[in-house]
Amino acid sequence: MCQHQPVCPTADSADREAARPVVSRPEQGWSLLCNGVVLFEDTGELLPDGQIIGPHRAPRGDRVTAAA
Repeated sequence: MCQHQPVCPTADSADREAARPVVSRPEQGWSLLCNGVVLFEDTGELLPDGQIIGPHRAPRGDRVTAAA
């Protein structure tokens, strides 16, 4: 699918989220990347083969828990 240089990562590569968006619907919470991956704002993904990748946000570092 990718027509630009350098070529974007494929849908099965580890860095697939680095592909360029071709359609973005922030009001609906998703973007279609040029490699066919649908990326959701919660960081979940739907791959072109139908495989679902669950959300994988990094833990927020601004929350500190103090021991009592």
